[in-house]
Amino acid sequence: MAATSTAPAQDAEDRLTRAFSALADPLRRQLLARLIRGDATVNELAEPFPVTLQAVSRHLKVLEEAGLITRSRDGQRRPCHLVPEAFGPLAVWIDTYRERTEEKYRRLDALLASDTGEQP
Repeated sequence: MAATSTAPAQDAEDRLTRAFSALADPLRRQLLARLIRGDATVNELAEPFPVTLQAVSRHLKVLEEAGLITRSRDGQRRPCHLVPEAFGPLAVWIDTYRERTEEKYRRLDALLASDTGEQP
């Protein structure tokens, strides 16, 4: 069966959905913030939080499935790594809507200014 032309678009949409869903949780955002400083193991990541290692591992699995982190093996260590390039599509999506919203506000400002006789 041949792939449709919407398959790559759907894959990109699915990746965005998984990433935004992963980012919806405050603990996962904090884990990502910690990984910005450098790689860390589950134990290192769990240390400042009042949750179990199992709970942190589940959160990390969500982040990994969303493509925001990876894990590797270094002897006995299994460090987690941030995937910075995974945030590019998220930023592009956000910027697109930010730019559209700003344009709507500029048009509204111009309309309101013309209604009152002011310059925008």
